Amino acid sequence: MFDCGEGTQRQMQRSLGLTQVDEIYLTHFHADHILGLPGLLKTYDLTDRELPLRVFGPPGLLDLFAILKPIVGRLHFAVELTELGPGDAVAHDGYEVQAFEAAHSVRSNGYALVEERRPGRFDLEAAKRLGVPEGPAFAALQRGEEVEGGSGPVRPEDVVGPHRPGRTVVLTGDTSPSPATVAAAADAELLIHDASFAEEEVQRAAETGHSTVGQAAAVAREAHVKMLALVHISSRYHVGKVLEEAQDVYEPTVAPKDFDIIEIPFAEKGYPELVPNGARDRGGSGTASTEPPAVREGEAVPEPPPTEPPRSS
Repeated sequence: MFDCGEGTQRQMQRSLGLTQVDEIYLTHFHADHILGLPGLLKTYDLTDRELPLRVFGPPGLLDLFAILKPIVGRLHFAVELTELGPGDAVAHDGYEVQAFEAAHSVRSNGYALVEERRPGRFDLEAAKRLGVPEGPAFAALQRGEEVEGGSGPVRPEDVVGPHRPGRTVVLTGDTSPSPATVAAAADAELLIHDASFAEEEVQRAAETGHSTVGQAAAVAREAHVKMLALVHISSRYHVGKVLEEAQDVYEPTVAPKDFDIIEIPFAEKGYPELVPNGARDRGGSGTASTEPPAVREGEAVPEPPPTEPPRSS
């Protein structure tokens, strides 16, 4: 889960159910990004959670939890806190979450989910032509090992294509347009970017450490992402109109609503696709997609933004 705003539990219940997440990544510590934490932690405690919960955030995370401790009280499961600075990464099976510096009014992280590159395609017919016996020898070639064929040694490059890239998803949190975001999102499948203001309020965006929709689109264009998802749009704007503003700058732009899903296939299988209300439709039915895992903006979506973005943000 990325950020945990007020209403997180409610939105979980309305879509995926009360998911026992194992990691929470906080972009920064403004109230609209962390107010859901105390309630979620207490609910997990009341449901007899035993597995530890890992929480990551920029420097200051330990101080935040010291402040929250009297509110949350004693928990019967471990909460493991890790402060991440730009360039730090959290390794997972097949991918890692990389932190980069966002340009907000306080110390903030953006996060990039970066998959490892995948092995090239195995050419079964070529292997057979070279006399490689099926079974362990095929697996050895895919691991990069040389094997014996019908007429001599067969090298992996004889039957395995070039490595294929994994997918990358980048989430900025609250931020002004920044070179660090462009670098983190270079050629990414999806960039989820702050778009708090319309273009006529570019000065206010700069003063508060946010972006206009046009600035977000310009970052996406410079980074050559496959899809831009605009978030943190003030409710005083007509989303359709600000989306048009962004699409004038960068056409593959969407503005997801609560419970929408963005499905991200591997590069050779196509482009990201917005699935309206997908978290509810699939979460409620219990059916699973046959596509690669969907990426949701935040896993649980906070309350709709106030009439104006908080002046402290």
